[in-house]
Amino acid sequence: MSRLTTLYRSTLGKKAIVAVTGIMLFGFVVMHMIGNLKTLTGNDAEGIPHIDTYAHFLRTMGAPILPETFALWGARIILLIALVLHLVIVAQLTLQNYAARPIPYTRKVYVQTTITARSMLVSGILLLVFIVLHILQFTTGTIDITPIVPKTVYANLYYAFSEWYIAFFYVLAMGVLGLHVYHGVWSLFQTLGLDNPDRNRGLLRMAAASAIILVLGFCSVPVLIQFRFLPAPTQVSTPIDELAGGH
Repeated sequence: MSRLTTLYRSTLGKKAIVAVTGIMLFGFVVMHMIGNLKTLTGNDAEGIPHIDTYAHFLRTMGAPILPETFALWGARIILLIALVLHLVIVAQLTLQNYAARPIPYTRKVYVQTTITARSMLVSGILLLVFIVLHILQFTTGTIDITPIVPKTVYANLYYAFSEWYIAFFYVLAMGVLGLHVYHGVWSLFQTLGLDNPDRNRGLLRMAAASAIILVLGFCSVPVLIQFRFLPAPTQVSTPIDELAGGH
């Protein structure tokens, strides 16, 4: 325990924790995007949207050994811990940087830094607000400004993103995510000691490509729904659990 405490208290240890939690969160975001893209693949032979089948799989992972949603909630708790650690330590590191220069510069001159680097804490806070609102709307149904039908993901997404303001703010949030991921991936390369003048250009391109792919992947769903390139849901009142006999 003392070693973990020492690691947490050191600047190098904090950066390592930020890197590890960042990898976990980045992996989740990638998998979440891939899952969201099932919205675009249509329905199966029984007319059930593929995204609903995927959501059913997530709820029943580990069955029948594990109770329904047990594995899903386990993953959510781990990700929540990673998210809290990530944000708290980034905030601590930012405050440490300010404390190291208690007297502000008369004129700030940024050397080898970018607006994405300087706004990581702000973009992280904005993403946290978005995550909370996103969960309240699509997971708990607390925000019900559009029709919410339990366990019918496609219908819920379709009715939500049919509203222009929801689609707009979602796309805006994904833009913030892209900026955060771009600098986050680049910082990860630096923390792992992979950066080198000979390959930095390639690493920066990889970071940019990661951000662009995520933004385009996430934004494709609300944009295509908003412009009616995706069909309206046909089984709004029949969740997949009922069609599967409750299993």
